Amino acid sequence: MANTLVQFRTEEISRIKAVSICEKLGIDLPTYLRMCISRLIQENGVPFSMKADDISENRGMKAMKEASRIAARNGISDMTLDEINAEISETRK
Repeated sequence: MANTLVQFRTEEISRIKAVSICEKLGIDLPTYLRMCISRLIQENGVPFSMKADDISENRGMKAMKEASRIAARNGISDMTLDEINAEISETRK
């Protein structure tokens, strides 16, 4: 299938803000626009929401933040990798 160039105009500040949001989501603006067109066709409408705010609510990120808080509370947040590995080895004995 042949590719077609699609162009449109927008204000520069809008483009800059859009690029920034896409970068936070780990994609570039052309990828986002291709996603929009693909989903628009699949759903016959605008079916989704992607917000940068949702990224911080990721379960993995929450777990890492909680682990960091626990480490800080227990005074071990500045342990080196060697110290961590030594603790693990000692616990496994």
